[in-house]
Amino acid sequence: MAQVLERIEQYADEISAAGVEGDKLMRLPDTVAQRLRESGAIRMLQPKQYGGLEVHPREFAETTMAIGAMDGAAGWVTGIVGVHPWELAFFDPAAQDEVWGADPDTWMASPYAPMGIATPVDGGYQLSGRWSFSSGTDHCQWVMIGAAVGDKHGKRLLPPQMLHVLLPRSDYDIDQDSWDVVGLRGTGSKDLIVKGAFVPTHRTIDASKVFEGTAPKEAGRTETLYRFPFSCIFPLGITSSLIGIAEGALACHLAAQKSRITVAGTAIKDDPYVLFAIGEAAAEIAASRAAILETVDRFWDMSEKGQDITFELRAIGRRTQTAAAWRVVRAVDEIFARSGGGALQMKTPLQRFWRDAHAGLAHAIHVPGSIFHASALTQLGGEPQGIYRSMI
Repeated sequence: MAQVLERIEQYADEISAAGVEGDKLMRLPDTVAQRLRESGAIRMLQPKQYGGLEVHPREFAETTMAIGAMDGAAGWVTGIVGVHPWELAFFDPAAQDEVWGADPDTWMASPYAPMGIATPVDGGYQLSGRWSFSSGTDHCQWVMIGAAVGDKHGKRLLPPQMLHVLLPRSDYDIDQDSWDVVGLRGTGSKDLIVKGAFVPTHRTIDASKVFEGTAPKEAGRTETLYRFPFSCIFPLGITSSLIGIAEGALACHLAAQKSRITVAGTAIKDDPYVLFAIGEAAAEIAASRAAILETVDRFWDMSEKGQDITFELRAIGRRTQTAAAWRVVRAVDEIFARSGGGALQMKTPLQRFWRDAHAGLAHAIHVPGSIFHASALTQLGGEPQGIYRSMI
């Protein structure tokens, strides 16, 4: 991690400044994508045999936070695109060779939501559908997306069966007009369209095996990194970027408030009420960082020892992660509300951090209802069913 951070921190000012361009382009500027590529940030969870770094997930999270504090969109793309190499490690070696064989810096976009239908055909599936929110997709050469298995008529099977499938850039279209939003504009999270693409079986994986943790066993992956639970590592990249965004907002706020005088002629340094609010917000952000990193460290130690990370522990981990996301965004609101009218100027990075934070909180991985329900019910001796087990 130290090497990745050292590489990327050399360009911190450049990445921060490029956030303005990213907002206009509605995707990461090419220079920022190149800096991420050169630093190795997207290869942190990639197998060593394919040029990856196989770092501790804590290191991935801390790097994502640092990049998010430079620019929210860059952190978001790092946190999402950076997780896909972890899952590709479970695919058929032929698929891994196709993606990484010629270039270990090949990126994959997503999303995982089963928005399309995969109809079985000889040797694989025929895939059609439209997927939204493909973050960083303009800079990716492949996509790893979710698909519901259909019958011969293209209707979803019941009970539902879900695959994660790989497609090269030549097999899908990007709707360039589908991303015009208020926050995280620079992520370029556009829609993907697939029309009858053939997906060979070796480029598919049963999504339930990834969620349940049997995929790494079947793939022969014995490394601690790949025995780590999906329900911790997938949300980790997203929430880490959100915490980084909050840390970036706090840094901008503090820099502006050091010499600020209110209209009443009071220096912010002399206003005890504002100082209390700033201190409380800073404490909430720090607590959120510490909380998710503690979960990562504990799950890593258990994985390394071969111990079972139970549903209850995973549910509590998701509760911690989700609560951390909400806590940091509330803290950003407290900061922004005390930044004065100057923070509304589009030329200030604080307003972009504020917009990006709220956009990031809208991700499905941060919806608290079912997660809080499942964690509480499990601790009370109950057994969550159906949707209450989703993504845990």
